[in-house]
Amino acid sequence: MLVDQLRRHGVDAIFTVPGEAFLPVLDALYDEPRIRTVSCRHEAGATIMAEAHARLRGEPGVALVARGPGATHASVGVHNAAESSTPLLLFVGQVPTGQRGWGAFQEVDIEAMFAPLAKWAVEVEHPEHLSEVTARAMRVARDGRAGPVVVSLPEDVLAANVSVPDAPVAPPPGRPPASPGELAEMRSLLAGSKRPLVIVGGGAWDANTSRALISWAERNHLPVAVSFRRQDFLDNRSPCYVGHSGVGVMATLADRILQADLIIAIGTRLADTATRGYTLLEPPNPGQALIHIHVDPDELGRVYKPTLGICAGIPETVAALSAAPPLPGQPWRAWAAGARADYEATLAPPPAPGAVDLGKVMTYLDSRLPAEAILTSGAGNYTLWPQRYYRFIRYGTQLGPQSGAMGYAVPAAVAAKLYHPDVPVVAISGDGDFLMTGQELATAVEYDTPIIVLVVNNGMLATIRMHQERTFPGRPSGTDLDNPDFAAYARAFGAFGATIERTQDFPPAFEKALDARVPAVLDILVDAEAILPHATLTEVRRQAQAD
Repeated sequence: MLVDQLRRHGVDAIFTVPGEAFLPVLDALYDEPRIRTVSCRHEAGATIMAEAHARLRGEPGVALVARGPGATHASVGVHNAAESSTPLLLFVGQVPTGQRGWGAFQEVDIEAMFAPLAKWAVEVEHPEHLSEVTARAMRVARDGRAGPVVVSLPEDVLAANVSVPDAPVAPPPGRPPASPGELAEMRSLLAGSKRPLVIVGGGAWDANTSRALISWAERNHLPVAVSFRRQDFLDNRSPCYVGHSGVGVMATLADRILQADLIIAIGTRLADTATRGYTLLEPPNPGQALIHIHVDPDELGRVYKPTLGICAGIPETVAALSAAPPLPGQPWRAWAAGARADYEATLAPPPAPGAVDLGKVMTYLDSRLPAEAILTSGAGNYTLWPQRYYRFIRYGTQLGPQSGAMGYAVPAAVAAKLYHPDVPVVAISGDGDFLMTGQELATAVEYDTPIIVLVVNNGMLATIRMHQERTFPGRPSGTDLDNPDFAAYARAFGAFGATIERTQDFPPAFEKALDARVPAVLDILVDAEAILPHATLTEVRRQAQAD
C-alpha cells in the first residue's frame, strides 16, 4: 500500500539504509520497477541524497530508515530540508504498536523527536490509514513553505493485510499569486526609489521562475543579489546580478544593502546568513523600505516589519512581475551599474599563499565546465571560493546545505549524478567535511555515478580555527586534523584518486578524473595560511591581537 501510494504520487527513487523494521516495504519495492531503490552507507547520506533529489526534481524526495540510531542519523537531512524549504518525506520503521512505550530495542518516540524539525511528524497506528497518511504527508511537504514530513511505521502496521480504497493523489501545491492591488503598490514603491536592491532566495523556485526573474530585472535595470547558496537562481553573467548576500558577503555589496532606500526580498526569509547576522537590515524596523514577498504568512513580520508584506507564491508572483511593462524613468540605472561593477571587480582572485591557489582552481572550473554542470558543497571556509569565483549560469546547478551541515557535498553529488547522469557533477569538500560522509563513495561506485570530489585539504577545521583566532588569537584548540591519504582512500573504493600539490597540477588531474569515468577524488593540498579568499591566517590573528 505504501509503495503503491508513492508510485501514484510520481516518486521515482527511495534512498535508504535497509533495516529489519521495514522488510515488507523493501519486499514491495522489489516488484516496483518504476521506483529506484538506492541503498546508502549512512542514514545522513540517505536523507541528504533524498533532499538533493527533491531540489533537482522539484518534487518531494523520499528516504526510508530504521528507528533509533537510523532516525537520529537521518535528522541531519531533515533539519537541512527544513532550512532549505525542500519537500522531503522520511519514513522510519518503528517497533510494533503493542510494544510502544516499553523501551523496546531502539525505540524512540519519532513524533516527539522530529516535532521541532519537521512540518509534520506522525505515527501510523492503523494499517487502513497508511494510504491516507501518505497522501497527506505528500501534500503537507509541498504546500506553503515546503519542508520535511516524518512518518513513523510500526512493524505490525506494515505487515498487516487490509483492503481499503486508494486515497486521492494530493493535488499540486496551491500558491496564491500576489493580488493586482499588491503588485500596484509594489510598483509605486519602486517608482519612488532611487537606490533599490532585490534579494532573492528561499524554496519553490524553478528554471521558469529564474528566467522570469531575469526578464523582469533586466527590463527594469534592477540590481539583484542572491541569499546564502542561491547563486544559481540568477545567471551570474546577467548585468543585473550583483553578488550574494550570504556568508562571506563582499564589503561593497554589504555597503549597497545598507545604502539602499528600498529592499525587495523575494522568497528569502532574510535570515542571519542573508543579513550578516541581522546587521545589514536592522530588526524589527529596518532603515530601508522593505517589500517582503513570501509564501508563508508566519514569515512576514516574524523578524522584520515590512513596508509592504505580500503573502504569495514566488513562481506566480515573479511571473506576474515579468509580464508587467517596465517602469518608466528608472533613475536607479547608475546605481545598478555601479553594483554590477562592484561584483565584477571581485571575480579576479588575489594571490594566495602556498603552492596551490584555490582561486585559480575555481576560475579554471568556471572556464572549463559547461553551463549545466552541477556543483555541490558542504560547510566550511573553503566554500567561499566557489561562491565567489565560480559563476553559476543555470538554475538547479548548485546544491549546498542551508543548515550549514558538514558532509553534504558527497551524498548530494551522488544524487545529482543519479538524476542527471550525462551532466558533470563536482563535489567540493573540506578535509573535515569529506570524512563526515566520505563512505558514500561506496554508493557512488556501486551505482556507477562518476562524480568528481575536490577535497580542499588544509589539515584543520578552518572555519572554527578562524573563529578561534578572532576570539582567542594564538590559542588553537582541537581544530588540527591528521588526515589519511585521500587519493589512496579513493582508490580503495575503486575510484580514481590523485593528489594536487601545485596549482598547475590541477587541470591535467581534473581532465584525467573526467576521462576515468569512475568516481574520482582530487586531494588538493592547500596552505593553512589560505584561510579566507581575502585574508591569511596570520592576518586574522594579527587583526584580533590589534583589536
